[in-house]
Parts: sequence; C-alpha cells; structure tokens
Amino acid sequence: MNSYICLMEEILKNLPKQAKDKHNESKKFFAKLKKKQPKNLDRIMQDLHEEEFERTDCLTCANCCKTTGPLFTNKDIERISKFFKQKPQQFIDTYLRIDEDNDYVLQQVPCTFLDEDNKCFIYDVRPKACAEFPHTDRKKFQQISNLTLKNVAICPAAFNIVEEMKKRVK
Repeated sequence: MNSYICLMEEILKNLPKQAKDKHNESKKFFAKLKKKQPKNLDRIMQDLHEEEFERTDCLTCANCCKTTGPLFTNKDIERISKFFKQKPQQFIDTYLRIDEDNDYVLQQVPCTFLDEDNKCFIYDVRPKACAEFPHTDRKKFQQISNLTLKNVAICPAAFNIVEEMKKRVK
C-alpha cells in the first residue's frame, strides 16, 4: 500500500479527536472574526486554500464522500438526472430522500457515486455542494463558520486551513 495512503488513513483516524480538541478554540476564533473581520480575510483564505490543495490530494481521502452527503439543489437534480437520461423524479426516487430540514440528500452514505478508487462517477455533473467542498475558498468565509467547524472533523485539508488561519489572522 502506498505510504501516502497509509498516512491519510492515520490522519483520518485521528481527525475527529483533533477537531474536537480544537473545537472551543476555533469557535472563539470565529466569534472574534465575526466581530472584527480583517479587511483582507477573503484573500488570506484564498491563499490558504490554494496552498493546502497544492499538497492535498482528495483522491487519497474522499472522507467527505464516505461519511457525509451533500444537499442536492433543484439545479443539481436536473443536471444529474439529464446525465443519467432520467426524469428528475426518477432520479429523486432512486437516489435521494428528504431530510429533517426538508432538503434533498442521498438515501445513504458512503455516496452512491463514489468508486473504489475514490473517484466520482458523476464528477463532471456533481452537486454544487460537492464541487465547493470544503468551502474554504468562498467569499465572506466568516459567514459559514458553523459549517466550517463541522467540516474540520471531516476534511483534513479544512482542518489544516483553519489551524493555519489562526496563526496568520491576528
């Protein structure tokens, strides 16, 4: 087995505990950011995101696809059902359910569209939530701090970005 894959397995095994240990510190940091946002926060986040994903290969991890499911918007459903040459309702009936927030989500995890090699069968038409995950490069990043606090327990890259962010943003 590739040593990078073994390393990723070790990282994923420890990630939930690391995220839990840092949760209160991160929560306080984000609360402080909401009160007084640095002018260049979006630029810093973009840089941190790009730096992290230069060294992170999502195909060695795919923990997001294995442990959580995205929300499917109506546009996602239309695009993906067209890809499968199905009517939207047929796609919904086959793959989705409505969750407690009244959103369309996968019927099960790991993701139905995840291949054994961690590649996505529907990558070119994947849901917007998947394409944007872990959302660490979006504008007005501080508005999604609650989502980010959840994502650091799922995504090693998101965890690293937040930890580096705490060092760089004073």
